[in-house]
Amino acid sequence: MSLVLDPAAQDLLFREARTANTFTDEPVTDEQVQAIYDLVKYGPTAFNQSPLRVTLVRSPEARERLVKHMAEGNAAKTAAAPLVAILSADNEFHEELPALFPHFPQAKDAFFSERAVRENSATLNAALQAGYFIMGVRAAGLAAGPMTGFDFEGVRKEFLDDDHTPLMVVNIGKPGPDAWFPRSPRLAYDEVVTTV
Repeated sequence: MSLVLDPAAQDLLFREARTANTFTDEPVTDEQVQAIYDLVKYGPTAFNQSPLRVTLVRSPEARERLVKHMAEGNAAKTAAAPLVAILSADNEFHEELPALFPHFPQAKDAFFSERAVRENSATLNAALQAGYFIMGVRAAGLAAGPMTGFDFEGVRKEFLDDDHTPLMVVNIGKPGPDAWFPRSPRLAYDEVVTTV
């Protein structure tokens, strides 16, 4: 059975897409980021909670503040990427539920009154949205370099607050020279899928 999605789009989003390690200096515009968000906001989350928050790091001063928290192998590419996004989970997402989940506005208090429950749900659902975000970057014809090699607490203190948990840092732009490492192996279908 073939997929409905055009093979070129399959390649763009999946087969040919990889984590980029170098980028050109072509800027990534606010309009591009808006278009990415306007596409990926439709991805599903539990209770439509949409806890992902995106902090765009554009100024040289902010970039310098971020780079000092990156792992040694990630610092140079984060310093050079045209745009860097800090993706985080909003642990107070429940405040938006009456508007985002209007057919059951009581969900805010019925399911998410406890902070620990909110944090677990926010982390899971924002990570899901982070995957959509990366796909949206690819759909825009850009490359993404998602990374978790950084000082999470340092980034939280530097850019966020106690109500936000950093998930990843994503370098974004047009791929530069030697942007890709060789494709790593993937598990086979029968190693992943079990029928019961």
